[in-house]
Amino acid sequence: MLEHVLAGAGAPGLESVHVHSRPALEADAADVLAADGVVLGTPANLGYMSGALKHFFDTTYNECLGTTASLPYGMFVHGESDTAGALLAIEKIATGLDWRLAQPPRSSIGPLTESALDQCWELGAAMAAGLTT
Repeated sequence: MLEHVLAGAGAPGLESVHVHSRPALEADAADVLAADGVVLGTPANLGYMSGALKHFFDTTYNECLGTTASLPYGMFVHGESDTAGALLAIEKIATGLDWRLAQPPRSSIGPLTESALDQCWELGAAMAAGLTT
């Protein structure tokens, strides 16, 4: 899914957008503070976001609070049977940070389909295009 988001963000006409991808365990508040927008991705493990994404939020939340208000964000989640808990948890944390959902969440359950991957490409392209205006 990530590869498709990145491919969409690098679509023709979006060359002016500089995309940086960081694993959740390596990303820090400086990455968020330097960003004009973020796309969050996670598997839904037991109906919740991954521990890595939770760690990212735990370690960046306070430093980003109040300084990243209105940051546009998007998200994609994949789960074997449920993604609702992961989507809700991310939304609650982003709301606390006063981030702005710029694109509808992309959620996929079960085996990944071409349609789900196409939606991830569209997410990347739409987020990047939104940063060019």
